[in-house]
Amino acid sequence: AAEVAGQSLTDFILDSACQAAEQTLLDRRLYMVSESQYQALLDMLERPAQANDRLRDLFARKPPWDVE
Repeated sequence: AAEVAGQSLTDFILDSACQAAEQTLLDRRLYMVSESQYQALLDMLERPAQANDRLRDLFARKPPWDVE
């Protein structure tokens, strides 16, 4: 598989391990945080949204799957 991917065996194993670790963390449903971390998250969520030109431009574009 490493050869097919054009990688050394070491690079392939490291990439595979990183992908598996990332997927494992993304699949978690419950994250344990301290009270201060939780409060910081709540504070961020309570702040009003700020104008973001890049995000505005993104939403102004037609999505690639919306083909007519």
